[in-house]
Amino acid sequence: QVQLVESGGGLVQAGASLLVSCAASGRTSTGRPTTAYAMAWFRQTKGEEREFVASISYSGRSTYYADFVKGRFIISKDNAKNTAELQMNHLKPEDTAVYYCATGGHPFNTGPDLMRSDEYEYWGQGTQVTVSS
Repeated sequence: QVQLVESGGGLVQAGASLLVSCAASGRTSTGRPTTAYAMAWFRQTKGEEREFVASISYSGRSTYYADFVKGRFIISKDNAKNTAELQMNHLKPEDTAVYYCATGGHPFNTGPDLMRSDEYEYWGQGTQVTVSS
């Protein structure tokens, strides 16, 4: 079974940077390693639906970003360590949310459906990011 563990959240001031990480372990129900799958970050605030932030293909060659983070956030993947990171720069108070890591779905997928939450089968517990004004 796949496990995802997020880390690195916290409280920062507006304009600051923060790095959140996701460590993956285990194999999917089909027996594939998690390195065969894209990884993504979504976020959610209380009372709101979970929204897409960024995703990266299994190889790391394709990335997708929500418009509201383009130019500020960078997603990366290290298959040797089985981790994904989200470097968040120029943080704004509206970036305050619980950030969730996700993986699974269709192996070796590189297309724009990597921005859809229903593409992902496994989710972490989330890490809180709070940006004060």
